[in-house]
Amino acid sequence: MPSSNRVSTVLCLTNVEFLTDSPELTNFRIIYASSLHRANDVLGSTVVHALVVLLPVVGQTAEQLVRDLRSRAGDAPILICEPDGSNELLGLCGCEYISEPISTSALLERVSLALGAGSQTANSPAVEDDEWARGLVGSGSAMRQVIEIIRLVGPRRSTVLITGETGSGKEVAARAIHAASNRSSERMVAINCAALPDNLLEAELFGHTKGAFTGAVNARVGLFEQAHHGTIFLDEISEMPLQLQSKLLRVLQEREVPRIGSSEPVPVDVRVIAASNTNLLEAVANRRFREDLYYRLKVVALKMPPLRERTSDILELTEYFLGKIAAEEGAERKHISREALDTLMRYSWPGNVRQLEHALESAVALSGRRLLLEPADLDLPEAMTPDLARIFALDVPESGVNFEELMTGIERRLLEGALAKSGGNKARAANMLQMKRTTLISKFKSLEVCA
Repeated sequence: MPSSNRVSTVLCLTNVEFLTDSPELTNFRIIYASSLHRANDVLGSTVVHALVVLLPVVGQTAEQLVRDLRSRAGDAPILICEPDGSNELLGLCGCEYISEPISTSALLERVSLALGAGSQTANSPAVEDDEWARGLVGSGSAMRQVIEIIRLVGPRRSTVLITGETGSGKEVAARAIHAASNRSSERMVAINCAALPDNLLEAELFGHTKGAFTGAVNARVGLFEQAHHGTIFLDEISEMPLQLQSKLLRVLQEREVPRIGSSEPVPVDVRVIAASNTNLLEAVANRRFREDLYYRLKVVALKMPPLRERTSDILELTEYFLGKIAAEEGAERKHISREALDTLMRYSWPGNVRQLEHALESAVALSGRRLLLEPADLDLPEAMTPDLARIFALDVPESGVNFEELMTGIERRLLEGALAKSGGNKARAANMLQMKRTTLISKFKSLEVCA
């Protein structure tokens, strides 16, 4: 219930002033709006703690209405009342959907419960005061399941294997697991196993003694030792060479690290979280990944859903990222128009959540001083990139052509296509394009391909 010395402002979007005679109103200030236009005016000029919407609203579909209100209401809880209704709005944008007839006192009680949830916000309505879940944005069923798994496994020592497409938030989930554990006060160190050559990866993970190899002028503590009492996150574990996989398996079994150049292993207390954007069972079948290591890592399996399978979370993610961008840049927060949001909802998001964040960051920059983002501000490559067959069919027009821009587009399309066909496996993508894996990764970076 709201505190007796705090009055909460509730905006009611309805044509009927139905909250009038209840004694519970001493804790509430009720503002009525008979139209969405009036409601938006109130939200633009008044701090609103909760919204109550009585459906139907003339001229608005329920889905459009909720999206519009959520984009302006920030974290305020929204209660949708539709007696005898059948809209599935309960999980949409963190709203509460009430389909049964409800009395004034019961409705105010529901408002009080929503306000009394403390840190309950639009981006994580089901996680209460759990700080570790702040980055896990989304109230759809897929993200609720992810959050619940992390809640259960966080306090344990279990090794976790996170799978999911590139950009789906695997590292965000790993950091949430660490933050939810009793190791949260210690370090979490992360390494991308595909980012280093094989010989450097071993030294980076396990460390080395002085003079262990050419160039080892000083002893180096590896990441496993740096993560002692904490967590180590091994991203793109599928790219680890087989020889190093056997050494990692021994570390997991013996809980001690073999420094290169030393015969004395170093005991470590480390929780291991691994991630892969490829099918590790397929890699096991093709003898590119050790089966015993696979099952050692997969004590707990966590799959991050692709963004195209959780489109109901796009509005929450958009609001979250726009707030984050404004905070990081110290600038006024921008909002998104309904048309631009519809564009985001229709897009396929091959780069998942990471691509959405980058698209919004670009839109904020390209929109200049405007505070409302429009579809023209969004740079969505899939919609702008011509079909590959058309590229090769092009002739030089009389007006000329920007050669560098055209060739960059062709390279980017080929890289994205090879990555997609290889299931995100960079080594296989490199083989398809008949180039070295290190060259492929370098091109990814130079062309800003989401990999």
